Amino acid sequence: MSPRHVLLAVLVAVIWGFNFVVLKVGLDEFPPILFSALRFLAAAVPAIFFVGRPSVAWRWVVAVGLVLGVAKFSFLFIGLSAGMPAGLSSLVLQSQVIFTAVFAAVVLRERPRPVQITGIALAVAGIGLIAWDYGLSSPLLAFLLMIAAAACWGVSNVLMRYARPADTLRFMVWVSAVAVLPLFALSALTEDMSALGRLDWAGAGAIGYVAWVSTLLGFGVWGFLLRRYESSVVAPFSLLVPVFGMFSAWAFLGEDLTPLRAAAGGVVLLGLAIPQFAGRRAARTEVLPEPLVPAGR
Repeated sequence: MSPRHVLLAVLVAVIWGFNFVVLKVGLDEFPPILFSALRFLAAAVPAIFFVGRPSVAWRWVVAVGLVLGVAKFSFLFIGLSAGMPAGLSSLVLQSQVIFTAVFAAVVLRERPRPVQITGIALAVAGIGLIAWDYGLSSPLLAFLLMIAAAACWGVSNVLMRYARPADTLRFMVWVSAVAVLPLFALSALTEDMSALGRLDWAGAGAIGYVAWVSTLLGFGVWGFLLRRYESSVVAPFSLLVPVFGMFSAWAFLGEDLTPLRAAAGGVVLLGLAIPQFAGRRAARTEVLPEPLVPAGR
């Protein structure tokens, strides 16, 4: 990658890491499902009128909209609202890599390589340590909701493998549009929506950041990089998201990071990184040119 594109990839990781701090701010202003509905409404409108129709079948847009937009983000926002720390959430959510590998093996018949199994085992061990440490002092339900969000993210990744959208930004705009009405309906049935009448600058700013900066700008730049480079080159930068997430939560929210959680986080990141970099080396090996051999040999 060129230095400019490396900086773009790091910028996306910073945006997505800091996003967890902004989510906490938004959840102080709105109930979780209502906040999610407003986020997707702002991401879809007015962008939906300018990006054109999605380049994939509507069934994939609807499926990803329900699994990723409705289920995943409902679990994520409710988990954060129930007390899950922002920094820790940014790390635990990366267990979506584990769920993606498992679901891909079951549904797509993709057999994981030994290095992937090793990485998954390390990541599971790290998540287990975090669960044990977190459960000693905090409500376990919030942690389990974050795991459920990661599982839904894994399902949506498999769905997107089937869909293969050519334009990630356009796809995400339509996915956002699909999620709006179900989320507003769920909020109306289960939450007090009176916060809509008390919208202030903090709430508006949180919606704007999550919708336009994190969703549209973040996925737009990420999709641009994926179109320019192999996924094995771009994907490892996502490992910086929990690093920036935990640092932002410490710097702006004053969240403590216990030595055990820090060590467990390191184990998780190591487990997630091993398959990424091993896959990158394997990809390089596969594209090496064959030696020139005279005809007839």
